[in-house]
Amino acid sequence: MGEKMSFGELDQYLFGQATHYNIYNKMGAHPTVQGKKKGVYFAVWAPNAAAVSVIGEFNEWETEADPMVKVGPIGVWEVFVPGAKVGDLYKYHIKAQDGRDLYKADPYATWSEMRPGNASRIADITGFKWGDDAWIKKRSVTDPKEAAVSIYEVHPGSWRKHPATEQDPDGFYSYREFAHTLTDYVKRMGYTHVELMGIAEHPFDGSWGYQVTGYYAPTSRFGSPAEFKYLINYLHKNKIGVILDWVPAHFPKDAHGLAEFDGTCVYEHSDPRQGEHPDWGTKIFNYGRNEVKNFLIANALYWVEEFHVDGLRVDAVASMLYLDYGKSDGQWVANKYGGNQNLEAIEFFKHMNTLIRGRNKGVMMIAEESTAWPKVTGDVEKENGLGFSFKWNMGWMHDFLEYMKLDPLFRKDNHNKLTFSMTYAFSENYILVLSHDEVVHLKCSMINKMPGLYDDKFENLKAGYSFMMGHPGKKLLFMGQDFGQFQEWSEERELDWYLLREDRHLQLQEYVKDLLQMYKKYPALYANDNGYDGFEWINANDAERSIYSFVRWSPTKRNNLLFVVNFTPVERKNYWVGVDKKKQYKLVLNSADPKYGGDAPVADPVFKAVKGECDGKPFHLEYTLPAYGVMVFVF
Repeated sequence: MGEKMSFGELDQYLFGQATHYNIYNKMGAHPTVQGKKKGVYFAVWAPNAAAVSVIGEFNEWETEADPMVKVGPIGVWEVFVPGAKVGDLYKYHIKAQDGRDLYKADPYATWSEMRPGNASRIADITGFKWGDDAWIKKRSVTDPKEAAVSIYEVHPGSWRKHPATEQDPDGFYSYREFAHTLTDYVKRMGYTHVELMGIAEHPFDGSWGYQVTGYYAPTSRFGSPAEFKYLINYLHKNKIGVILDWVPAHFPKDAHGLAEFDGTCVYEHSDPRQGEHPDWGTKIFNYGRNEVKNFLIANALYWVEEFHVDGLRVDAVASMLYLDYGKSDGQWVANKYGGNQNLEAIEFFKHMNTLIRGRNKGVMMIAEESTAWPKVTGDVEKENGLGFSFKWNMGWMHDFLEYMKLDPLFRKDNHNKLTFSMTYAFSENYILVLSHDEVVHLKCSMINKMPGLYDDKFENLKAGYSFMMGHPGKKLLFMGQDFGQFQEWSEERELDWYLLREDRHLQLQEYVKDLLQMYKKYPALYANDNGYDGFEWINANDAERSIYSFVRWSPTKRNNLLFVVNFTPVERKNYWVGVDKKKQYKLVLNSADPKYGGDAPVADPVFKAVKGECDGKPFHLEYTLPAYGVMVFVF
């Protein structure tokens, strides 16, 4: 006999407190047995609705067929529908207090209809057999701050595509196909993690997944929820971590979505000065309402605990923290102290980050936060911080790109653009990012930002990536930029993989691969990212020649790395770089190696330090530093 499923008093109490952390096991659609009847239990929160019914393929979309019953004062409605089954499409028919008929997708649906349809689809996400125990166990005893983290940011719909056909105009890879091809690529290159864009269900491809209508539903563009689990499981079995983009900042106004869900503002503020982003044309969540906070916090936990993801990159954090973000006077409401900080969003972040990282050791919460808000990665209790694991370093990214775009002639006057970031490098736990945002909207691809003629662009980019790899902070690179994609990224077409038939693109890809492998191999590059004991300038002031030299120290002080990066096309014969000790320094990376398209003779890779003051050090190495040359020594 099946036990009756219901949204009981304890469920209502916890939901009202924003602490019903696995509420997705009750809300939404759940295949079950009641009495001896197989069917589906539905539950939805619509506190101000006059009436709610569930409509779908199982009842011919009849609004009267399966009326729901309101349980308790919190406003949850429920019904058991015999005969409804996995795969059936459904919606909620909501009769608003003002008499309007609304047809809404399920906020807690775990699967959706393929766009342009927008109904929810009944799924059973239980019973998947995971094979990633070893990965999860290792994750739980690893502090991400001291681990190698190099992230490959990927938009699955445009990474690779099948040729379009009449039956399949999109040509999307399925989650399963994507699992195998992506894993092969990421393993070969040496990235440690992938970050997937646009996984939560969204109606419009052009939003890249940043305007979400199905927070609990992996997009049906690439398959079912079980197939999405297969993708994560497969990546984990191949020792690759998975980060998802997550968007708790705002949601679109689509009629089937969360906006005015029961005819009133339920998920958003009713005052448009608090509830809308004028620039984006989207709604802002009401973080002070416990049921809304619960919806979001449980959603973050859902991806981590149900789908085993290793981290969430939280989009547009600044827009949540500042009440006046993107707004002019009169368009926003100050907090109770008269300030522009969103106190409810701050509380939301502290609650969520403490909970997720406390329950899931080793999981990363990453803030895309573009201002100087203090202690984004600070401890919630000790430092009154927001409790994120990492923050995207937008300041570094901006200065780095401004510098790289310059003709080498003008770099000497902008030398501090690359040194300034070290004045604040340890104020947060940073990730250095060159993300999708930097290669769209006429900003040019990475290779096309570079100055000079064809060959110069590749040499510049190699120097830039080398500096990034040596600089403290974890790393993120958007797809296509590791082989010199010329076109800007578009979600409508696949990457220009054909470029890899040309030597320069293949050589750049090989170079980035070797940078990534070097990064993973030497703890000096990642284990000491958060203090000056891991980084030392040798010469930060050689503006005239636009050369930067620095050491990354490993925690054991063995296998340290000395970087020398030349940002001009001028070869420096008899170049000196200062070192502390009279010992041997082994060249482990030379950007002028013939395998990367250079013309440096393959000489003895071991250099001996000789006596003679340089850069304030008693000894020095002497060698020829190539044009745009990068040389990395281990000692």
